[in-house]
Amino acid sequence: MSFLTLDLNLLRVFDAVMTEQNLTRAAGHLAMTQPAVSNAIKRLRESLGDELLIRTAYGVKPTPRAEALWPAVRQALAALEAAVMPETFDVSKAQATFRMAMADATAALWLPSLVRSIEKEAPGVNIRMVPLTTREPRPMLLRGDIDLAVGFFPGVAAQLSYETGSPIRHERLYSGEYVVVMRKNHPLAQGTLDLDQYCKANHLLVSFSGRAHGLVDEALAQLGRERRILLTVNQFFTAGRVVANSDLVTVLPKHLIASTGAAEQLIWRELPFQLPAVHLDMLWHERDGRSPAHRWLRKNLESLSASAQKMLPQKSEASEKMEKIA
Repeated sequence: MSFLTLDLNLLRVFDAVMTEQNLTRAAGHLAMTQPAVSNAIKRLRESLGDELLIRTAYGVKPTPRAEALWPAVRQALAALEAAVMPETFDVSKAQATFRMAMADATAALWLPSLVRSIEKEAPGVNIRMVPLTTREPRPMLLRGDIDLAVGFFPGVAAQLSYETGSPIRHERLYSGEYVVVMRKNHPLAQGTLDLDQYCKANHLLVSFSGRAHGLVDEALAQLGRERRILLTVNQFFTAGRVVANSDLVTVLPKHLIASTGAAEQLIWRELPFQLPAVHLDMLWHERDGRSPAHRWLRKNLESLSASAQKMLPQKSEASEKMEKIA
């Protein structure tokens, strides 16, 4: 093969198929028919002497040669796009609709500030919220069901940090801690909470799936302990209301207590055992990476995250406040 005879349009098709991992979605993105995309990939296969993409039940899977080739192709196309079409994005004139997936608590905390930014800076931008009922939002992003996911995705974030070739991009917005939450007049609200007291209490677990086992139970199992989960709910708002009006205790990220709508009726205590930090990550698809409007949205969420962290009390100040309440 001679590079001089290579049809460079084939590389644009290749980039779209690698990004979408699906011929039909790539065709829609390129405003081409699916047979035309298939034919372009066939021609590129013949030119490069490699299968490049293997069909699967869920789309296509790249070969090692395709995975090695794609970063260079993507970088070259991005440079060409920037040179040919310099950015003239004016957010005040942008017309865009974004579908975002967040848990109810995260949405309750972030959406008011985001809406104020949109009203002030981007009156043509619309947000459509989609329920987040999973810790694995990548299929929703790959299918194009959503444009952005914000939440706690521990397994996904860890995998993406060392995975190459994935079309999913991610950014950490916030790192915080888990705490035990209960009503202010709870029998365990006085003094320090120890492990025996914690395990003897009746518990509420926020579980998207309804499965009565979570991160806390794994940590307790390593200590040879267990707890009774009397109730599971799938919303943080519901969790706050139930805990504020019962003797159940729950474990929540500290920054989400305010989103329960019952923060004035609740107090929190340090966990009597260690849990990993809780992270808030933002995930999006490579196809949206170069969109000026999408970049504006991500930058806005970054700013909101920075502001939210500044408003959180430091541990020592919060502990002093709790002791006064107790």
